[in-house]
Parts: sequence; C-alpha cells; structure tokens
Amino acid sequence: MSVRIHSSNGWKIFWIAALVISFLLYFFADDWLPREALKYPSGWQLPLKNNISAFMNWLIEDATFGLFTFKEFTRSIAWLLEIPLEFATSLFATGLMSGQGSSAVQILPPLSWLAVLVVVFIMGRYARDYTLALLVGGCFFYLALFGQWQSAMVTLSSIIIAVPFGVAGGLLLGIAGFRWRSFERVITPVLDLMQTIPIFAYLVPILFLFGFGPVAAMIGTIIYAMPPMVRVTMLALRSVPEEVVEFGHMAGCSRRQMMWKVLIPSAAPGLMVGVNQVIMLSLNMVIIASMIGAGGLGYDVLASLRRLDIGAGIEAGVAIVVLAIALDRLSQAYAVRTPVAATHDTGNVVSRHPYTTIALAVIVITYLGGLVLPALVEFPKGLQITTGSFWSSLVGWINVNFFDTLETIKTALLLNVLIPVKRFLLAMPWAWVIFLVASAGLYLGGIRLAILVALLAGFILVTGQWTYAMITVYLCGISVIIAAMIGIPIGVLAAGNERVFRVVQGFVDTLQTLPSFVYLIPVVMLFRVGDFSAMIAVVAYALAPAIRYTAHGLKQVSTELVEAGVVSGCTRRQLLFKIRLPLAMPEIMLGINQTIMLALSMLVITALVGTRDLGQQVYIALTKADTGRGIVAGLSVAFIAIIADRLIAAGSARVRQRLGIAADGTRND
Repeated sequence: MSVRIHSSNGWKIFWIAALVISFLLYFFADDWLPREALKYPSGWQLPLKNNISAFMNWLIEDATFGLFTFKEFTRSIAWLLEIPLEFATSLFATGLMSGQGSSAVQILPPLSWLAVLVVVFIMGRYARDYTLALLVGGCFFYLALFGQWQSAMVTLSSIIIAVPFGVAGGLLLGIAGFRWRSFERVITPVLDLMQTIPIFAYLVPILFLFGFGPVAAMIGTIIYAMPPMVRVTMLALRSVPEEVVEFGHMAGCSRRQMMWKVLIPSAAPGLMVGVNQVIMLSLNMVIIASMIGAGGLGYDVLASLRRLDIGAGIEAGVAIVVLAIALDRLSQAYAVRTPVAATHDTGNVVSRHPYTTIALAVIVITYLGGLVLPALVEFPKGLQITTGSFWSSLVGWINVNFFDTLETIKTALLLNVLIPVKRFLLAMPWAWVIFLVASAGLYLGGIRLAILVALLAGFILVTGQWTYAMITVYLCGISVIIAAMIGIPIGVLAAGNERVFRVVQGFVDTLQTLPSFVYLIPVVMLFRVGDFSAMIAVVAYALAPAIRYTAHGLKQVSTELVEAGVVSGCTRRQLLFKIRLPLAMPEIMLGINQTIMLALSMLVITALVGTRDLGQQVYIALTKADTGRGIVAGLSVAFIAIIADRLIAAGSARVRQRLGIAADGTRND
C-alpha cells in the first residue's frame, strides 16, 4: 500500500527547507561534515566492474560447453552471420570478389545503381502510388548524384540482414510474452534496460565476444533494434478483436494454427509498425556501429568528425537521413497496405506478377549492360555534385565574422551557468542527494517509488560512479531546461497556427532523423571541445520531443473547456495560462521525459568532445574493451534515466489526478 504525505503545506515547507540546507551545505559542508560524507570512500565501493571483467575473461578464455569453448561458440555464430552479410555486401556494394585485402579482384560487378533505383521505385508504386515511388526513387537518386552510393549500399546491406533477424527475434519474444504472462513480467524490465542503457555499452561486451568487424556491429544493431518489436508484437496480438479469436476456435484451430493462421495475420498492420521501428533504429545505430568495424555511411560520418571535415560529415549524415526517409516511407506504406484478394487468374506468370517481372527484367538488363557500359554499374563521377565545400565555407565564414560574439556567449554561459551548477552538484554530500531523491519519490509516488529511486542511486554510489553521475546530471539537467525553454514556446506557437504547425512538424521530423553524430561536427567547429559544445549538441538533439508533445498536448485540450473560458471572458493569455497549458501539462511532462532520455543517450556520444561524465567512462571502456567498466557505467546511465522516468511519470499522474483527467486524456467530469 502506498504511503504518502498529503499535507501540501507540509511538503512546501520541506522543499523550502531542503533548498536552504543545500545552499548552506554548498558553502559550509567542508567545515561541518567529515570527508567520508562528501566523497564516498573507495574502500567502501563494490568491485563490481572488476568482477564483471574477470567473469568475461573467464567466459572467453576458459569456459567450455561440451566439445566447444565459449569463444569458439561465439565465433561460430559470427561466422554464420558473416555469410549472409557478405552476400548482401557483394550484391549491393562490392560485387563478387576473389581474394582478400588489397589483392582482391572483382569477378562480377554489384547490382547496377540504376537497377536498385528502379526496383525501389517499383516497390513504392506497388506499396501505395506514384507519389511514393517518386519520393523513394528520388532519395536513392540523391545518393548516387552526391557520391554517397557506395557507402549507402554498404549500410543498406547491413540493414537488409540485421532487420530480418531483429524482426524475427522480436516477434518470437513478443509471442512468448503474449502467451505467458510470467515471461512478460521477466522480459519487461530487461526491455526497459535495453532501451535506456547507452548504445556504446552494448558494443563493449559484443566487441569482447564476437571480435572487431562488420558482424559484431550487425549483432549490436540487432540487439539495439529488437526491443520495440517485442513490445509492438505483444500489443498487436492483444489488440486482435475477440470475434476473430472466437472464429478461430469455432473453426477448430490448434494453438499453433491459432497463432500463425489467425492472430499473426490479423495483427499484421500493427506488426509492420514494429518492423518500421526496427528499420529506423538500425539506421540510427549505423554510425555508432562503425566504431567496432561497420563501414558505410556511419564510418564516413565518424571519420569526418575525427578530422573535423564538416562538409563531408554533413553530406554523409544527410545521406543517412535520405536513406532513412526512403526506408521509413516504404515500410509505413507496406504497414497500411490493404492486401489484394487472391484471384484464380490462369494467365501467365508475367500477367499475374507484373511488378516482379519488370523488376527482374531491369536487374538482368542493367547487369548485363553493365559488363560493357560501366556507367550502368557506377554513377559517372563527372556527373556527381558535392556541397561539402559550401558547408565548410559557411562554418569558416561564421567563425571569421562572429567569433567574438560566439566566444562571448560561450564564456558567459560557462561562467554564470554551467560551472556554478557543476560545482554545486559536486559539492553536495552523497547522502543528502540520495535523501532528496528518495523524498521526491515519496512525495510523488509513495514509499515504493522512494525505495526504488534510493536503491538505484545507491548502486551508482557504491560502484564508484558518483562523481561521473553528478556531472552527467548537471549536463543533462541544464540541456533539458534549455531545450524546454526553447521547445515549449515553439510548441505553443505551433498548436495555435496550422501553417506554423506544418512547418514545425517538418523541422521536428528532420531533427529526429539526423544521426546524433552529425550534431557534433558543426558544434565542434564553432565552439571547439568541452562541456559547452556538448550542451549545444544535446539541446539540438533532444529538442524535438519538447516541441512535439507540447503542440500535441495543447491540440488535445477539449474545445468545450476553451469555449467555456471564452464565454467567461478570458483573454487569450488567460486561456493559455489558466486553461490550455494546465490541461496539457501531462503531455508536456511526457515530452520532458522523452527529452531527458534523448539527452542521456546523446551525452554518451558527446564524450568524443571532451566531457568527463559517465559517457566518457563508457567510451573509454569501448576503446579499451573493458567490459566491467562499460557495463557498470552503462547501468548507471540507465538508472539515472529510470529515476527520471519514474519520478516524472508519478508527477504526471498526480497532475492528471488533480485536474480530473483520465489516462486517455478525457476529463472525469
């Protein structure tokens, strides 16, 4: 049973007193408290990361299962996955090669760029209409025109192999969760961790187990992209109408037939949403996966970041966005496509399968033609264009003409905001911080939430990650506040004007499809490395949810309530601040929650620009293949995310309860 203090005035006094005590501790903690209260003694820390590293070393070097060592087992899996990946890469990117390394010789060329373009055009026409066909065809033509074709096809090869594995694994786990509630209860927290642990943390044990190379990168992509498919599968299967299930029982279906002949086909549109999510997350992973051996567009972006080549980095990043748009629109079209009823047409194969026939004919013709006409295989270099010099010149011009202004802004924010907040958090005694976090849990959700958040914070403390965690909280907190200060007003403006809403929606969609690494390149070029650059990149990356959820929440406010306010004589300002914003607050809080999640995921990536937080620990673990450090730091980031998520969710529930709003957004009047 939840225990909660109901006295509103009592809690107000408590939080005011806590704020005063915090400031007093900031100034006088060194004089009042022993050293152990300020910095957790290293002798009290649990050697968890050392134990994990030792276990992983034993697993790889000494563990045996029957006739095979564990290392042989994992390398066998890598070898099996390498076969389809090499086939796809040969088909789309490299062609059939003989030999390895610099001595490799191409025996047969890959599929022609024109053939791939025509095939995706046909897929778009088959899935929906010529508008979609022109869109996806134009996206692939962009890749060829801007010289990104080769890298894009390497990335596409990995996606084509990783997505089926991610979909199949997610589907089977989702079916198991649907059938057995006990399995669902076990897998749900695992999925929560998989979606909150930083992506880099996935790569550390994968690199250790499967070695360096494209296969290890593909395995990391599969693991990262699978959780949404599991959740969508369970939801879609539970959403199948009872009438359909009853019809299956009446037809005498066995349990297996009920699943594969009735439930899965009926849930197909919902399952395709999961497929779409797997595709998009796989594309989101391509840059990070390049750090353990994946090539393609992700490697191009990473290499551009390392040499600060803003033009090449932006071009490769935009190519990922273009590829993501094409695959996203195609998968969405297939998700909502109405299956065509089967006919008993006795005509030939060509008349029954015209799209497939045309696609095969184009592939054969262009493939044979490419043997004598190289332009059919590779887009002519003389026709390729580039915008790299433009972007590099633009950043150079900004640096030359606005350096003093940018430096002034950076220095002012560092001296007046970032550094004071950082010092304040680092000066707080660890016991006091945990007490405040537990108090927030008690106030918002009761004793169970208080215990949960205190235990999660305690894990960060006893594993030696406290200082790094405080720096993470400081960077994330400031970034989220700035993102909210920018995003909420934009969302308010978009909700009140349909034309502005369409423009903002396009802007938000662009922000959410740009790879996270792309944000670092111009920021580093303008502001160099450090916490300020990390903050700017995080704000840009995490801005979209604050805008989207604010606009959505305001649009969901009941028109009857707004009209009642108008009848009561409210001004537009009063309507906004007294009616619309309070009623939209649960949605806005959900947007802030998502902003925090994106900020934490981006902070791991900003370790590349010199931050000293948990993200840096994960990155160092990746470069040194230190599994213990990577897993413990990754779990610490995940626990910060879970603490924020649970506290905000509890706060949102309290707001809904106070406003009389049901979980579906309707009022309980």
